[in-house]
Amino acid sequence: MEFCKPAEIEKESMRIISEEISARGITLPEDIAPVVKRVIHTTADFDYLDTLFFSPGAVRKGIEALKKGKVIVTDTNMALAGISKKSLVLLGGKAVCFMADEAVAAEAREQGITRAVVSVRHAAELYPECIYAVGNAPTALFELGEQIRKGMRPSLIVALPVGFVNVVEAKEMIIKICTEENIPIIASRGRKGGSNVAAAICNALIYKAIDI
Repeated sequence: MEFCKPAEIEKESMRIISEEISARGITLPEDIAPVVKRVIHTTADFDYLDTLFFSPGAVRKGIEALKKGKVIVTDTNMALAGISKKSLVLLGGKAVCFMADEAVAAEAREQGITRAVVSVRHAAELYPECIYAVGNAPTALFELGEQIRKGMRPSLIVALPVGFVNVVEAKEMIIKICTEENIPIIASRGRKGGSNVAAAICNALIYKAIDI
C-alpha cells in the first residue's frame, strides 16, 4: 500500500468510479454526472445510479441559487458539518441548521412536534428561497410540502432522509409536490440516504458553481 495525498486519493477514486460506471454501460448526463459521482465517492454505493432522482434543470437551478448567495439550510448538524463552508463563502453564501437552537427545541416541546418541523417553519420565515438539504428527518419533508403549499419557494430541495419509517413515503410526497409546484428537487428514492449524502450533493453543486 502506497501513501497518497488526499487530493490524489480523491482523483484516483473518481477515476475508478467513472471507469465502473462506464463498465456498467451507463452514460450519465453531463449536468448530473458530478453530483452522482460525488455521492458514490461518499458512499461507495453504486445503487445511487438507479435511485437518485433529478427534476428537470435541478442541478443548473441549484448552481444558479448558490451563485446568488442563497442560504443552505440543513436538517442536521452532521449535514451542516459536512458542507464545505470555505468553498461556500467564495460564493457569498452560508449554511445554517436550526435543530440545536433553544427556541426551536422549546417550541417543539410546547407544540408536541419535532424540532425538524419547527426548523422548516423558521426557514420558511427567514429564508423562503433557501436550498433545503434533508438527510435525516422525513418530518422535515412533510413540513416542507406544507410550507410550499402556503407559498414557500425553495431554490432547491435535497431530499435524502435515510431509514425505515415514513422515509419512502416522505420522499415520494415531496417529489410529487415539487413536480406540481415546479420546485427543483434532487432526491434518493427508497430507504437510502443520510446527512453525509445530503452534504455531498450540496458540495458537488458548490464546487461546480465555483468552477463556472
